[in-house]
Formats: sequence, structure tokens, C-alpha cells
Amino acid sequence: MPSQAATYTTAAVAAVATGFLAYAVYFDYKRRNDPEFRRQLRRSARRQARQEKEYAELSQQAQRQRVRQMVDEAKEEGFPTTSDEKEAYFLEQVQAGEVLGQDPTKAVDAALAFYKALKVYPTPGDLISIYDKTVAKPILDILAEMIAYDPSLKIGTNYTGGVDVAELMREMASAPGVGLD
Repeated sequence: MPSQAATYTTAAVAAVATGFLAYAVYFDYKRRNDPEFRRQLRRSARRQARQEKEYAELSQQAQRQRVRQMVDEAKEEGFPTTSDEKEAYFLEQVQAGEVLGQDPTKAVDAALAFYKALKVYPTPGDLISIYDKTVAKPILDILAEMIAYDPSLKIGTNYTGGVDVAELMREMASAPGVGLD
């Protein structure tokens, strides 16, 4: 003979399940037969979609502002000038970018590290090609925003003669599989 506690537990679980099933049947009935209820459901769905869209736009604007602020701060800090300092700085920043890139929540910080490495690399165009093959797309997208924001960054075969950033971005957008779109 089952204990009294087990009987009460079984009865409680059965009552909750019956209540849930009754609500599901009622909801389905209202959804099928009440036009005002259907309108209310559609309005709620549209309102929620609109709020999600607004939130996404605001967060994207905030990220752009953060990216610009980080680029400006990096420029203010300055970059090494001697070749030995540049090499050490480059290796340090690439390593930091790779470590930060493992955590999806640190994508902006990883992109900043790759941007700093790009600023001291002698042929940034070649480095972008390497980044394209090795770095995750969300980080590349943020890096592309940083490159587009910094007009002083010359993207070509070397620092003395290059392509302007706007032209490079147009070329990358038209090339298949580049990943900076």
C-alpha cells in the first residue's frame, strides 16, 4: 500500500497536469474562434518584434560608438616607432587578439588588439588577408569598422603608396568570400 505522502504528491502532479492541459485547450479554442484574441496575439507579436529591432539598433549604435572611442584612445596612446619595438608590439597584440578572440563576449577587445597590430605592420594589406583566413567573422566585422573609421591607416602593399580605405572596402565587398562585408 503506497504511503500517504506519495498519494498526495501524485494527486498534486495530476492536478497541475490537468490544469495545464485545460489551459492549453482553452487557449487553442480562443485562438481558433475569437477574432479579437487573434488580433491581440498579432499585435503582441508585432510589438515584441518592433522592440527587439529597436534594441538591436541601439546596441549596434552603442557598439559603433565604443569602437570609435577605443580607436581614438589607441591613437592617443601612440604606437612604437623603432622596428624592434614594432615587432615586439605586433607579436604582443596578435597574441592578445587571439586569446581574446576565444571569448565571444570580448570580440571588440580582440578586434582592437588586431587593429593595433595592423597599425604597426609594414604591409597591412597582407595582414588583412591573413586575418581574413584566421579570425572569426564577428571580429573581422568590428575590425572593418575600425579600419573604415581611421583614415590615417594606409591599406596597400606598404605605408608609402596605398589604396584609400573607402576604395579597399568597396573592393572587399565585391570580392566573394572576403568576410569583411
